[in-house]
This record gives sequence, C-alpha cells and structure tokens, in this order.
Amino acid sequence: MAIQFDLSKKIFKLDTCTTSYVIGLSPEGYVGHIYYGPRLNFMCTNSLLRMEERPYTPSVNRREKCSFLDFFPMEYPTGGIGDYRESCLDVRSENGSMACEIFYQHHTIQKGKPALNGLPASFGAENEVETLEIFCEDPVLKLQVVLSYSVFVQEDIITRNVKILNQGTGRLRLEKVYSACLDMDNEEFEMLYLCGSWARENHLRRGKVRRGRQRISSNKGESGHQEHPFLALVTPETTQTTGKVYGMHFVYSGNFLAQAEQTQFGQVRMVMGINPEEFCWNLEPGCEFQAPEAVLVYSNEGLGKMTRSLHDFYRSHMIRSKYLYQKRPILINNWEATYFDFDTEKLLSIAREAQKDGIEMLVMDDGWFGKRNCDDSSLGDWYVNEEKLPQGLPDLVNKVREIGLEFGIWFEPEMISPDSGLYRAHPDWVIRIPGREPGQSRAQYVLDLSRPEVRDYAYESVARILRSAPISYLKWDMNRQLCDMGSSYLAADAQQELFHRYVLGVYEMQERLVTEFPDLLLENCSSGGGRFDPGMLYYSPQIWCSDDTDAMERLRIQEGAAMLYPLSSIGAHISDCPNHVTGRTTPFATRGHVALAGTFGYELDITRIPKEDRCQIPGQVETCRRYQHLIRTGDYYRIASWSEAAPYDCWEVAAKDRREALVTYVQVLAVPNIHSRKVLLQGLAPEKRYILEETGEVYTGEELIYCGFLIKELYGDCQSRLYHFVAAKE
Repeated sequence: MAIQFDLSKKIFKLDTCTTSYVIGLSPEGYVGHIYYGPRLNFMCTNSLLRMEERPYTPSVNRREKCSFLDFFPMEYPTGGIGDYRESCLDVRSENGSMACEIFYQHHTIQKGKPALNGLPASFGAENEVETLEIFCEDPVLKLQVVLSYSVFVQEDIITRNVKILNQGTGRLRLEKVYSACLDMDNEEFEMLYLCGSWARENHLRRGKVRRGRQRISSNKGESGHQEHPFLALVTPETTQTTGKVYGMHFVYSGNFLAQAEQTQFGQVRMVMGINPEEFCWNLEPGCEFQAPEAVLVYSNEGLGKMTRSLHDFYRSHMIRSKYLYQKRPILINNWEATYFDFDTEKLLSIAREAQKDGIEMLVMDDGWFGKRNCDDSSLGDWYVNEEKLPQGLPDLVNKVREIGLEFGIWFEPEMISPDSGLYRAHPDWVIRIPGREPGQSRAQYVLDLSRPEVRDYAYESVARILRSAPISYLKWDMNRQLCDMGSSYLAADAQQELFHRYVLGVYEMQERLVTEFPDLLLENCSSGGGRFDPGMLYYSPQIWCSDDTDAMERLRIQEGAAMLYPLSSIGAHISDCPNHVTGRTTPFATRGHVALAGTFGYELDITRIPKEDRCQIPGQVETCRRYQHLIRTGDYYRIASWSEAAPYDCWEVAAKDRREALVTYVQVLAVPNIHSRKVLLQGLAPEKRYILEETGEVYTGEELIYCGFLIKELYGDCQSRLYHFVAAKE
C-alpha cells in the first residue's frame, strides 16, 4: 500500500518508490508535518512533532497556546489564531473577524484520484495512484477543509490540493487559499527558481534562504514571463547528481505565489498557491471552493533526479493529448516570414517550397481575419479577411493539403481590439473599471471571461473556423497581461474573484475545445512563454516556449524549461538570421540542434533564405524524424550549463532501456589553446558497449560514464555537434 495509517500512533505514511511523506496528529487534532525524504521502512513516532517539549500542546499547556502554534510544523496553517508565520488559509466571517482553526475529523484512503472540478489536475489509474483525504473542520465557522494527497508511486511524486466547504448558515470570505505547505528544519537551504522577462524566460536563479520571507509571484493574470510557478529548496552542495531537493510546481495558469520563510526557531516554511493579492472568494452556505493542485517532488540525488521524476509524471499523468507519444508534424509558421503582409499565393509559395524539403505543415499566423493589417485592430472579429484570402479559408486549406501539407492556424480568442466590430457592439465585454480608461497593451483589451456569453462567443469563434475546414493544428495565443480589474457582470463585493474566474474561463473553453476536436494538435502560447505552466499541459501537449528564437538565448530558456518539462512539450523552432529579437547571427546547423531539444519547426521565409541554409533543411528534417522518439520518451540529463558561466552547453537524452543516447554539445564561445573537452555521460549501462554512430568508434558504458567522452575542438563561436551512441548487439 502506498498510504498507511497507524491508529495507535495517529500517523499517516505515504510511500513512493524512493520517498516517504509522514503526517502526524496532535492530541487536539492539529495536522502536523513530520517528514519528507528518503523512503522509510518503518513507521515514525509522533515524538518527531516535538509535542513533549515546551511550550507543550494546548491540551497540556493552554497558557502558551500561541507559542505552540508559532512553532508546531503545520501541514496546513491557518491565519488569525497565533501562528505568526505565513498562513495558507485566511477566512473572514460575517462579523468582520479574520480567524480560522481547523482540527482533524476523519480521513479516507482510496485507489485512484478524483478529478478537480473546473481545474486541470493530474490523473492516474487505480494501480498507479492512491489518494488520502484528511477532513478537517473549524467548529466555530462550520467550515470543512479537505486536505488531499495523491501518491504516484513509480514517478516519486506526491500531489496536494485543498477543498473548502461552507457547512454553516452565514457567508464566509476566503481571503487566502494556498494549495501546499512544507514545514522543515533548515538545512542551510538555498532557493532555486526560474525568472526572466519577455524573450528571456526561465533563467535559472539560486540564492541562500535568509531570515524572513522570500517569494516569487505573479499578479499579471497569467503565470508569467517574469517568474515561474516553481520553487525548490536545495542543500548547498546540490548539483545535477548530488544533494537534496524539495520541489513544488503549481498546476495553475494565473496569479501565483511561492515562498520560503526562515523563522525564528531555525525552521523553513515553504508555501505555494493562488496569489492572495486582489483575491477574495465569497463562499456561500453549502458551497465549496477548490484550490488548484501543487506537485511535490523530493530528490536526494540532485536536480537531475527531480527533473526525470517530473518529466515522467507529466508525460504519464498530466498530458492527455493523443499526440503525447505520436509523431508530431514538422511545421513552418509564416509569422517571421511575412508578419501581416501575405495573401493566398504567398502562403502557397511557402507551402510548395516547404513540401520539397520534407516539412509537413503550414501554419498561418496572425493577420488572416477582420481588417488585420497591423496589430491595432480586429481582434474579436474572427471572420476571414477576403482581401488577403479572396477564395476563403476552406479554399486555402484544401490547396495546402493538395500540395501535401497539413494546415494550422493562429487565434487569440481572449482579446479584443478597440478598433473592432465586436468592441463597438459590446464595450461591456471588456475588463475595465467604471470611470477609468482601461490600459492597452499591444493595442488590445481583455475580454471578461467571467461572463458566460463572452466565453461562448470566444469559443464559438474558434470552433466555427475549425468546423469550416480540415485544420489539424491550433496555436492559442494571449499577448498581454491583465490590469484594470473590473467586471460589469460581477457584483461589487465579488470583483476580487475576477482574476480566478478569468483563469477558470480559459480552462472551460479549452476543455470544450479538446472535447469537440480530440484530433486537434493544440499549442498554447502567451507572447511566447508567458503562460508556460503545468495547467496548460493538461489541454495542450506543447507550449510555445519563447518569442525569442535566437539559438544562443534559447540555450538558457530551454535549459530552465527542460529542468521541469518534457522536451516534447517545449515549443522550439529554427528562425532566420540576423535573429529578429537579438540581431545575432548563428550557424543554421546550430539553430537546428538547439530546436531539436523541443517540438522542432521553422519560423522563416523558406523562399528567401540563403541557399546554403536551405540545403540543410532536408537533413534537419530527417534528423528530427530519426530522433523524435528519443525526444518524446527518453530520460533527460543536463551535462554542462552555459548559464553557469561555462563556455559551452551540453545535454543528453538517453533511452529508458539504455540502448541509445543522443548528446548535444554547443560551443557558445571559442576558447584559445583548448584542444578538447571531456564530458561524462549518464543514463547508460556500464556493462554495455556503445558505438558512436558518426564514426563507428566503440566505447564501453563505464568508460563513457566514469572516464568521459572527448569533444574535439570546434572552431568558432556558436558551433555545435550531435553525438549518437547505440548499444552494440550482444
């Protein structure tokens, strides 16, 4: 059994293959955290909750209840009762007071895992996952709090979520609802997180956890370019292969907060959940609030073990698309080729040339609808621009398919242009505060997705186009963040629900989309990587990683993304040079090698690129087809990191059966008087012999793992090589 309960000790023990998570109960019914770490063979004792030390538990020493609560390692701390550390649940009652105190009532243990109403969440069969639900109650508020833990044994993952039910007769206001908390003794922890900005997302950062509270967050209405909904506490010696890692990842696509707090007693409290800034939820009698899911992972074998646990988990228990393990089409997108300046013939000319080189899909990006000749009009007017496509969309799609390519299309369903027929007809559909002019970004306003009729309109705009022609792929974009948060639909005392209701609206529309069009390849996007999070993976098997396709900048971006997400989910394409964002020029071959660590495709005008670049495309396409199975299913190993000031970058994808591995080496900066570099490979079988496919040289697995493989000198900056090792027949 993955979950055990010892009634005499009042202890829960949750076991994965290599980890254990232990929860205990105090005599009063407080739910406490005992342990998270390497798997335990035996049940712990409740003494680890340190209830026999001063100030003792409230049932023994009532006069120091507040001191006890400010020290006790809570599984789910609540605010207003004497625990002065960060709370996970703040509730305001009708009398205006803010306090909540929850006690254990009962629990259930079940095979499988219940779905979360209206939210993306992990899933698994009864033989893959077990779920513990701990039912707690505030007897004063008549509030039930259900703490849910799902144990994914093989992947070494535990997920958590919380459900709040108002069982009383008065309305309650939830002012903070987090999804997970870890109270632990400090081990000189450092925070590891991802941050950046537009065109430089997911850069790795690491720093010591200091006294007080250190947080990363988003209040932009999306998970954000600037900070990612992930946080890990790592011991100082942690590398890719050594050290302890406690990771949390949030399955949510809106405002979030992740925080580490070092307390006065040498403890660390780690929390994750919906950002409480501008959040409040009216919980009427008989109603419930479901918080999003948090993914917990522990590794005592460094960051690499965490990475592979998350990759396996997301592939097996989050991504639902039929494309998860299927071959995906190699596409060419016309955005950087034409921007808004295209017509039917221009698109067909790209399709004809692309087909000659083995490319399999043409994607028509922004500019095909309304009067969209630049980015200041027509969002919301989702009808074909007949000046550009005079024979209509079905005609274009059919002609592209006759050439031999599949067809894909771009949408931005959540947005509306001030210069649009939709805005002139429905100005009340915009998120705005009465009396204030709403701020524009990219000449756009945001549709109020808390309104059912707006969600229906936005969804039908997409579905109507998809029904009109055989379209195989949809890129769903969102090109600005949220502000001026006001809804003409919501009551005055419900305005702070808008951020969360907006995200729920996105989820509702995408659930309808994948239900009606199960064969559609959906790719999510938000100005690049602005909404790259586990919640989006539930609807789309791939997410556009960044609008910056410069291969050198992508090394950092994709390293951060690949630390958490399977390579097959990372949208990565080859673009023209000088790069349209950085102005940098890199070799066409290097651009291909970097894009191979993702979904692989093209963002360029194939009819105009230099001949020497064009001639490489058939070989790149063949390389992608040859190794795509490894990218989809293999184990990822980070060998070296340019983001850590090395002059080169190196990663490896190894087959799970250890019979082959693909190593990518990128020399970012040439260094004089260096003859070769030695890299130590991973994920191979020491006892096997491996053939380097490019040369026929034979190596033993133990030689490659322990002695290393020599990368011969490359001449020049931004140079790269692929090395494919295949196990020799025995």
